[in-house]
Amino acid sequence: MSTTGSQRPAQVSAARRRTVVDALRRGAVPESGLDLLATGLDRFEAALDAELDAVASGGSVFKAVRGEYGSGKTFFTRWLGERAKRRNFAVAEIQISENETPLHKLETVYRRLTERLTTSSFPPSALRPVVDAWFYALEEDALAAGATEEELPGEVEKLLVARLAEVSRHAPSFATALRGYRAALADGDEATAAAVLAWLGGQPHVAASARRSAGVRGDLDHFGALGFLQGLLTVLRDSGHIGLFVVLDEVETLQRVRSDARDKALNALRQLIDEVHSGRFPGLYLVITGTPAFYDGQQGVQRLAPLAQRLATDFTTDPRFDNPRAVQIRLPGFTQESLVGLGVTIRDLYADAATSPERVRTVVDDAYVADLARAVGGALGGKVGVAPRLFLKKLVGDVLDRVDQFDDFDPRQHYKLTVTTSELTDVERNLAATVTGGSASADDIDLEL
Repeated sequence: MSTTGSQRPAQVSAARRRTVVDALRRGAVPESGLDLLATGLDRFEAALDAELDAVASGGSVFKAVRGEYGSGKTFFTRWLGERAKRRNFAVAEIQISENETPLHKLETVYRRLTERLTTSSFPPSALRPVVDAWFYALEEDALAAGATEEELPGEVEKLLVARLAEVSRHAPSFATALRGYRAALADGDEATAAAVLAWLGGQPHVAASARRSAGVRGDLDHFGALGFLQGLLTVLRDSGHIGLFVVLDEVETLQRVRSDARDKALNALRQLIDEVHSGRFPGLYLVITGTPAFYDGQQGVQRLAPLAQRLATDFTTDPRFDNPRAVQIRLPGFTQESLVGLGVTIRDLYADAATSPERVRTVVDDAYVADLARAVGGALGGKVGVAPRLFLKKLVGDVLDRVDQFDDFDPRQHYKLTVTTSELTDVERNLAATVTGGSASADDIDLEL
């Protein structure tokens, strides 16, 4: 990312520290607390904050993030999601995959969005709390306008129709389902209310009796999903959330699907971009992530010329002068120096809650952190850019935990880095193979013809 250090808060709660350290121990990106680890992202802050402010004011933004494996794409989007959540955005992170969440089926993408929907107050899925808060807001607005208790149901219905008028032009069943949900709650029928809300969230195979009671039919389809997204944005805004931040992660997996499904997915992405730019989704900040091969290769974005034109960004200049306001931004990845800087940050964060903080800082000093970073990078063919996940996992789980628990443990004497294939991802495994005698590239593979 960069060699600049992170600006950690002077006081960090035990819960936030534990969340971060536990995730790193598992070799995962923390779900929260990423501001404690952020290094080198200050160059993006001004432009991204301005975009978040524009979305909060009723605009919409599409952003594409590019970077090689290990460059921190997931970290970056979660960090940006945390900034959005602090502004009272709702947030959803969706992993694109051929089997679970194919991009060409927008109804499935919408379903995953509602399943992963989270707010500053509620974990996934926050759909029900958001809908309940919306109805509460409608009641408060009706009462503020002078409605009596007897008039309240009718006035809420009028407000519902008015607020969803634009949505109902494209997806009238969205408002119908909300009425059905409210009616089921009024009747004390929790099972039907939950089923109707599941249908509203795009879930298939909802009981026919629940759908009939709500006055809706069938399952959500590709085109209806866009209307439902529009409706969700309206509900979020009226319930006190100023926007929705959505991440479509690992979009590069499209390169591995059948050509017909890939073409449909690329066209769906083009359609989403056009809808965002047309202003149909006020309050939406949509981010996708992918590798350079996805953006530049013939099996990715370049396969669909209109999509390639919309994402075209000049990366021929020095990365220092990349434009963070552009539709596509580049994460340059880690260097040896920035990896060591991140390791020192983690060491200090860990030490703050250690049994003997000074011993942790002394035994695992900056020089040892640098040695471990070099060793992990060497185990992965010298590819420092893909080393952060494994490096932090080893630093926390193999070194810091032992130093904290065993008074006589010295990593320089008692620890030797070991990397087994079972703990590596596919990319890391391929790079490790180049160290142990494997093939470094396709040109190194002998084929018998």
